[in-house]
Amino acid sequence: MPITLRLGLYYSALFIGNGASGPYIGVWLHAQGLNGAEIGFILAAPSIARVITGPALAVWADSFEKRRTPMAIVGALVSLLYIAFSIGHGFWWWAAMWFVSQSLFSSLSPLADVIALRRARTDGFNFGWPRGLGSGAYIVANVGMGFLLTVSQPVAVVIWMTAAIVAASLAAHFILPADPVHEEGERLDRKARWQGLGGLLKDPPFMLTIISAGLIQASHAFYYGFSTLAWQAQGLPSSASGLLWGWGVLVEIGFLWFMEPWRRKVGPERLMILGGVGAVVRWTCLAFSPPMWLLIPVQALHALTFTATFIGSLQLIERLSPARSASAAQTLNSALSGGIFIGIASMAAGVLFDAVGARGYLAMTACAALGLSGAIFLKPVQRARGIDLQTLS
Repeated sequence: MPITLRLGLYYSALFIGNGASGPYIGVWLHAQGLNGAEIGFILAAPSIARVITGPALAVWADSFEKRRTPMAIVGALVSLLYIAFSIGHGFWWWAAMWFVSQSLFSSLSPLADVIALRRARTDGFNFGWPRGLGSGAYIVANVGMGFLLTVSQPVAVVIWMTAAIVAASLAAHFILPADPVHEEGERLDRKARWQGLGGLLKDPPFMLTIISAGLIQASHAFYYGFSTLAWQAQGLPSSASGLLWGWGVLVEIGFLWFMEPWRRKVGPERLMILGGVGAVVRWTCLAFSPPMWLLIPVQALHALTFTATFIGSLQLIERLSPARSASAAQTLNSALSGGIFIGIASMAAGVLFDAVGARGYLAMTACAALGLSGAIFLKPVQRARGIDLQTLS
């Protein structure tokens, strides 16, 4: 089986589960009698804690001989936690099970990225192909679970996501390549692994990269949480919201699959700058509730705001961090962009939506502008540190 397909199947197993649990787990929790504030707390807690749990899990993952081993273990543990989550009862039980399961689950995509990025470089394929298969699976889950909930009970969400993580655990063990954690067979002790993480935190180009990417990605918080409500408030039907969301992800897949030559020419620093510019334009437009005809090209900017930022930051982080700290580097990036930054932005987005409606997008414009400012300074900071920019193109 080609390595691109093997990686793509693993990403698909991850995202076909996440594509159901992300948008719809709140439906299951609401059916259990929880209110919005309780649901919000349960969902936000793992994201905010990822800045601590993510790097800790990455350091643990690097203690194994093969990269796929901890991924298979984590998948198995998450499947058990999902079962416990569904059969237990009470707010604190659900909060505890969700916190542990999502803290573990959030480590899987960054660990897969480490394998895929290295293989893309050594085997000469486009990283976007396997990652794009995962994005396609996410759409399938969005649409499929939305349909299932019209004909079945909310428990279908838990069954779906449990089956998906079981598949991901099996795929990690049987499909992912047996790549070593350390190329030379070296196995670092715990102290050395934590020292490697500390070295990353002290490195200005690395930290500027992850903070800039984290701010641009966190600016999506209002969109993720309140775009459908904002569109409904301006008179658009729910079906239109689904189409607009699907269109954004389709453009993301197209960018991943077909823009590789252009991406190589542009380079990762400029990709992040384009992502920041796209975010400033996108959120400013959405703040003024544009008509449907304008929403279509605005949603196409998802290819820049999310995907260009994501690809640019992944590549920069891979090449700015030593091989022995690759897992920690990618997980720390994920912990900031998909964790504490977006967790804080999500809480702010709720307050903003209640106060000013769609105008709350302007706060996301400011967040993206901060990330863009950092991205603009990436090359000057690298030059000041004596980093060879040719190796990052």
